[in-house]
Amino acid sequence: MARTKKKVGTYPSGMILFSLTLALFLIGFCGLLAIQSKRLVTFIRENYEMRVFLDKGLDEAKFKKLFKAIAERPYILTTAGGEPQISLVTKDVAAKEFIAETKEDFSKFLGENPLRDSYRIKLNEAYFEEAKLQGVKEDLEQIDGVFEVVYQENLVDSINRNITKIYIVMSAFAVVLLFIIIVLMNNTIRLALHSQRLLIRSMQLVGATNGFITKPFLGRGIMQGLIAGVIAVVLLLAALQIAIHNLPELESFQEPEKIAMLLAGILGLGVLIGFISTFQAVHRYLGLTLDELY
Repeated sequence: MARTKKKVGTYPSGMILFSLTLALFLIGFCGLLAIQSKRLVTFIRENYEMRVFLDKGLDEAKFKKLFKAIAERPYILTTAGGEPQISLVTKDVAAKEFIAETKEDFSKFLGENPLRDSYRIKLNEAYFEEAKLQGVKEDLEQIDGVFEVVYQENLVDSINRNITKIYIVMSAFAVVLLFIIIVLMNNTIRLALHSQRLLIRSMQLVGATNGFITKPFLGRGIMQGLIAGVIAVVLLLAALQIAIHNLPELESFQEPEKIAMLLAGILGLGVLIGFISTFQAVHRYLGLTLDELY
């Protein structure tokens, strides 16, 4: 039975594809988490409300003037249609909310409603810092008709600290994971090329240049990286759809442009890792002596 003739650039690729696909999927999954968490943070910040309590005895004209003065501030969040995110809460509505939360009706023993009318405002994400919020508070309190501005200072600090910790942990994890992937792929491709080491030496002995020898290996490495990237992208999209199906609320957090950039980055990273790992592995065998090959 005739022996199958080896062809330069051919070597077992199943394990390489599996390892690279798994690695790219994990990196992409971290990227998806980062995108979703960033959108979630924006959602939390833009839904944080600052309360502007008003002076008592204001008439309708004064309410409208106050609304306009507040709405013109640059830190007020607006909708896509330009509508300022400001809502009026009358003292009667505030009393009902207070009674519903505390289960205590203060009007029975006070005989009147001591609460004030207020505006609840939402701010642009850029102002979600303690110093800027304090500046917003001071600016609003200078408006005629505003009695006091209140916001939860401890909550803002806590959210910002936790967000910073999450980003640091995720960034560190992604860097460590990328380093492990590169080392793993180098070792995997090097082992796969072990069966080609003697063929590489034979081609060197007949005068083939290093570039000529390396070319088919690099082509195969790039193709493997591209295939692994495509499979990883398909798996990521499937995982994202499953998550949205089980948690429909996630659909409002999607950012198609950033997700598309991430998936394109995964494809590019797959090709880059395949190219670099293959080049390093082939270059190593090109530099070995005959004794080292054996």
